[in-house]
Amino acid sequence: MERLAGNVDGFPGAQPTLGGPHAPRARPWRPSPFLAGSLGLHGVAVLGTVAIPSAWPWALGAVAANQAALVALGLWPRSTWLGTNLTRLPRESARRGEIALTIDDGPEPEVTPRVLDLLEAHRCHATFFCIAERAREHPELCREIVRRGHGVENHSLVHSVPTFPCLTLGKLRREIGGAQAMLAEVTGRAPRFFRPPAGLRNPLLDPVLHELGLTHVTWTRRGFDTLTREPAIVAARLLRHFAAGDILLLHDGHAARTERGVPLILEVLPRLLEAARERALAPVALHEAIAP
Repeated sequence: MERLAGNVDGFPGAQPTLGGPHAPRARPWRPSPFLAGSLGLHGVAVLGTVAIPSAWPWALGAVAANQAALVALGLWPRSTWLGTNLTRLPRESARRGEIALTIDDGPEPEVTPRVLDLLEAHRCHATFFCIAERAREHPELCREIVRRGHGVENHSLVHSVPTFPCLTLGKLRREIGGAQAMLAEVTGRAPRFFRPPAGLRNPLLDPVLHELGLTHVTWTRRGFDTLTREPAIVAARLLRHFAAGDILLLHDGHAARTERGVPLILEVLPRLLEAARERALAPVALHEAIAP
């Protein structure tokens, strides 16, 4: 594993102070039990092969099996095996009857303003996990998101789904740290939360998030609104077992469209907001539900 450092390679501004300090965590990073076991297994395999050269097929097989397990766990967005992962709001937030609507892949000039108007009409807040390159292209839209009380959080620099799980430690630092610096510059606030592209988990992600003081967030449920064109189906997926503490995932960027050409989120969001009202649930932004 590459050496862990306190700064992000090439992005000293990725430890931003805009909007109030949110410095990287002071305590040392500790790997999850599975990651610690994986590191130990690799060490044992190397030492065992040196001590008993004829055992190399067994060592190679064990390492290959471990690598396959790491890949499989990386494809499981809600897993906690590779590090901390927020899939529900904290207990205190759930007791207050709060839920979190999280909206990915924007900002999208055609869709995001209409989403903001829907949220304002229902007097509630959401969290927008923004792609930093898009935020740089549409800075005023990002600032409008913040001005209306919503959160703009880190969804990577360029949102490369195929390559993200395979990035090296240095490239992860540049991808996430670069996004952190760019979003802080655009909005005046340093993001506190990170969601990887498509929720895919890189085995080296956890120490990088720790360095930057970011919390990894996925979801309780998602509606697959980038793939499904039927609003009723997407809404049903999100509303199944709908309850306080839920974190729900929708998309303003990359949203699928109905047969009439309407982005799915614009059809589904009003149904979610009405369901929340009927159940006396309060949609809030993550930064409102979770204390720094």
